[in-house]
Amino acid sequence: MIEQMNTVPPKDIWVVIAAWNEGSVIAGVVSLVTAKSLNVVVVDDGSPDDTAEQAEMAGAHVLRHPINLGQGAALKTGIDYAVSQGAEYVVTFDADGQHSEDEIIPVVETLRLSQADVALGSRFIGQAISIPWTRVVTLKAAIWFTYFTTGLKLSDAHNGFRALTKDFASKLEIHQNRMAHASEIVAFIAKNKSRYIEVPVTIKYTEYSLRKGQKLSNSIRILFELALRKLVR
Repeated sequence: MIEQMNTVPPKDIWVVIAAWNEGSVIAGVVSLVTAKSLNVVVVDDGSPDDTAEQAEMAGAHVLRHPINLGQGAALKTGIDYAVSQGAEYVVTFDADGQHSEDEIIPVVETLRLSQADVALGSRFIGQAISIPWTRVVTLKAAIWFTYFTTGLKLSDAHNGFRALTKDFASKLEIHQNRMAHASEIVAFIAKNKSRYIEVPVTIKYTEYSLRKGQKLSNSIRILFELALRKLVR
């Protein structure tokens, strides 16, 4: 339970959003976050639509990749930028509207009080609204894979809602440009013996977010490839 709220000044929190072809929703997501007086950086990952323009008009700092590099690369670009701008805490946040902006400050405050290095959002100790059973199966497989490869017992291994301290963010290495970055971040925590906590967050699945999200077959392929790579090392 959080003992005291809002002791982290909002100006010290930077929210990083990786976006690709999110022109129809990104302005709404950015506006909700900036309404909390938080800094927002949107990394437009080579979108052919007006994602960058919509994000900028909504008040975000906008960085652009000239070509699509993948979510991992976009997050790394945004995290490095936030740290360079003086962020004390960096929050990664999805562009499709499935996360709740009301939870950003409480998650950061929980991280501060815990004195951990990183807070990992968990929909399974929080809420997963309208989650399809196929997504549950994939996420449970990711939890097993995470334990197998890192020894970390997590309730939700692939949640895009995270809060990082400045020190952790400045050291974080992401080499997997695409969706495998989520496993890589957890592996980085294990390798460096970083202090982590899990915090309950809400994920609201919509037709749009499910259409934009990782396909089941692709998720299974990524987990299989990462597990195989672990075995042959």
